[in-house]
Amino acid sequence: MDIISQLQEQVNSIAALGFNTFGTLQRDAPPVRLSPNYPEPPANPTEDSANFADQPRLMSASLVKAAKQFDALVAALPSSEGGEEAQLRRIAELQAENDAVGQELQKQLEAAESELKQVQELFSQAADNCLNLKKPD
Repeated sequence: MDIISQLQEQVNSIAALGFNTFGTLQRDAPPVRLSPNYPEPPANPTEDSANFADQPRLMSASLVKAAKQFDALVAALPSSEGGEEAQLRRIAELQAENDAVGQELQKQLEAAESELKQVQELFSQAADNCLNLKKPD
């Protein structure tokens, strides 16, 4: 897998972790009184309330770990030495190389098509000879 695909995977992982973190915190957060004008929210002591205190710490550790992995992937990207001119020159070189390889592949394709045509003609002649039950010339 190339570095860009790994970066995309890591961004998706960070997004999923963030989504799950916010969803879990929203779902499991204890009720809080918003204003003195509102009544006191009912207390819902559950068995998971002890785990709730650890959840933010664990989730934030997961997010930090994913962010560090992303930073490591970004650091592994090749640097852009030489500036824009060098990059454009390298792109032109790669394009010329690509064109040369494309021409070679086109020649090979034409040769293969020619050979296929010859094989098809020979096969047709062989099939005709077998059907006509005559000896080949």
